[in-house]
Amino acid sequence: MVAVSDGQEAAQAPASRPAPVGRPLLSLTLASMLDDVDAHSGAVYLLAAREPVLEMAVSAGLPRAFAAPWERVGLNAPIPVAEAVRDRRLVWVGGEHEMARRYPRIAVVLPYPFALAALPVATAATVYGAAYVTWPGSHPPDLSDRERERLTAACDRLALRLERAAAENRPLHPEPDLLTPSASEPGGTLGTVEATRMVGRLPYGLCSLDLHGRVGFANAATAELLGVPVSHLLGTQLWAAVPWLNDPVYEDRYRAALISQHVTSFVALRPPGDWLSFRLYPSTNGLSVRISRARPVSEMTRAGPQSRDGSPRLVTISHVLSLASALTEAAGVQDVVQLVADEISPAVGSQSLVVLASRAGRMHVLGHRGYPDAHVVERFNGLPLSEPTPGTQALNTGVPAFFDSREQLERLYPSRNATPDGMGAWAYLPLVASGRPVGTCVLGYARSHHFAADERAVLTSLSGLIAQALERALLYDAKLQLAQGLQAALLPASLPPLASIEAAARYLPATQGMEIGGDFYDLVSSDGRAAAVIGDVQGHNVTAAGLMGQIRTAVRAYTAVGQAPAEVMGSTNRLLIDLGTELFASCLYLRLDPARHVAVMARAGHPPPLLLRPDGKVKALDLAGGPLLGIDAHAVYPTTEVPLVPGSVLALYTDGLIETPGVDIEVTLAGLARRLAANGLQPLDELADTLLQRGDEEVWERPDDVALLLLRVRPDRGTGTV
Repeated sequence: MVAVSDGQEAAQAPASRPAPVGRPLLSLTLASMLDDVDAHSGAVYLLAAREPVLEMAVSAGLPRAFAAPWERVGLNAPIPVAEAVRDRRLVWVGGEHEMARRYPRIAVVLPYPFALAALPVATAATVYGAAYVTWPGSHPPDLSDRERERLTAACDRLALRLERAAAENRPLHPEPDLLTPSASEPGGTLGTVEATRMVGRLPYGLCSLDLHGRVGFANAATAELLGVPVSHLLGTQLWAAVPWLNDPVYEDRYRAALISQHVTSFVALRPPGDWLSFRLYPSTNGLSVRISRARPVSEMTRAGPQSRDGSPRLVTISHVLSLASALTEAAGVQDVVQLVADEISPAVGSQSLVVLASRAGRMHVLGHRGYPDAHVVERFNGLPLSEPTPGTQALNTGVPAFFDSREQLERLYPSRNATPDGMGAWAYLPLVASGRPVGTCVLGYARSHHFAADERAVLTSLSGLIAQALERALLYDAKLQLAQGLQAALLPASLPPLASIEAAARYLPATQGMEIGGDFYDLVSSDGRAAAVIGDVQGHNVTAAGLMGQIRTAVRAYTAVGQAPAEVMGSTNRLLIDLGTELFASCLYLRLDPARHVAVMARAGHPPPLLLRPDGKVKALDLAGGPLLGIDAHAVYPTTEVPLVPGSVLALYTDGLIETPGVDIEVTLAGLARRLAANGLQPLDELADTLLQRGDEEVWERPDDVALLLLRVRPDRGTGTV
């Protein structure tokens, strides 16, 4: 099968039968799409049969090497074709600046002016794949309605034909990529001969390159300037025939000219001291190159030429740039594992992945993908590093190991028979960062796989990038675990049960920094009464968290000795000043008296609490108060008595809940009040979760941490205690 169903109901078949499936179906469709919208290049992807991966089936207009990092794309990858499939919509990127902003991984590899449209190839019931087309940078920044309609119609027709082929069990056969044929020769032999003579008399070099960079014509001046006979140039890539042109900087100019369709140029040093100027004139079927002598260049910052190893350098560089960009986005260990699974595994064609690390002399599995039975992998947890296995060997020695077949692996490691994983080839990549091994990445292939020298070089390079990302991730996870543990220790593990008061609390760390902060809350029962406090120490770091713990402890102590709310606030203020810290804190303290149905509140620069009354109306309480804690040792904190009838809900919160960059705080406070009024009858725990939701934001980016404490007055039970 070439498709997977997304579970939607199938659409009604169109009244007219679709056209017969043409051969070659994908190539013809793609060529028609490019012609309809005057696009420059494009490709069609099909969904893999048993993997959430898009595989490039056919490309056109440019060599496939230009898109090598995206020949296999995970459905979760931040790539236009994957996004088009996920969202079932056309994705438009209007130019290089928009590409850099939305898809930086692509912009790193292809930093050239071009526009791109990606579309899903799908019926109402089934996704078959995706397609994209590109235009040179001269395309307008917006996609026209005509282009949009023609692209959408073409993909819809292709989906219907793929649906028909699948229903008739007709497999799709491999199809060759389409490159624009060379322009026809001038009519007549005489004209061709005379044109050759004319070019041969020119004092500068002229040569033509096809879309793959192969030389199709070169005049005598070209051979003289490059120092290579014409016979050695024809039919070969220019950078392969001329060793000193074998440099990524020059190949980049070749790519830039073809993708952008803009004239590009560069200057190169022909050893020992001759500088040559190259000017590249692109068209849709290749490049015309003008070569002339240039003035000496005093400084060149590029790296020197490197020896060619037979690998297509553009593929290698593109893969490394793209995947390096992806790995910079990983934060925790599981992010690294997921990125390797989504980005690297599809790119190199592996079907399974295991990431291993060592701890206390034993091996531990950090994550794995592609194994239906997790026990196959998890049995390696706790394996001593002294055990003779390929994973421990790679981890101990730092030397990668490649096994083309099961027989090769079992011949070197006979004990491997005891732990079959169903794979047919493996790459064991040591992850070495800062001069020390941090783990091993194991890539598994479903069938026997020959690892050529260039592929081993790419995988080894990628292992270094993965190692650096994993080292950062391990450190991040350790810091996060420490921060979360410290925060949990400083906040109450649970709220005490009270007879007359129902309570619920929530804490959310900031999404920036160490995910630890100075927001706190507490509920204290003392002498038949209850006291509640919420506050916010300036900052969200370890210092703020430590000071928060001291303030919370002090409030509990002052409450226990029977101080009134004004005295509790004044004593806490003086304590903060005596500690000599430069941090300030806002605070709201209240003493609950259910027998009288009142709460006595004292406020120190804290946001006003919200009171939901039984009639459904919400009011922001305008409380008397004093300055922030820690500013003035002589500050006075007056109190306010607030009626609390049974059924009332009191919402105490910190400013992180109502502060949104660029939005007036009165607007966000009104929004919080509306959510409280609309959901006030919910159970208190559900209400707390509701108040923390941001319906207009998929991910709530919080520059500050958030604390929330809800108190609901239960109906009278004939007692004056809490």
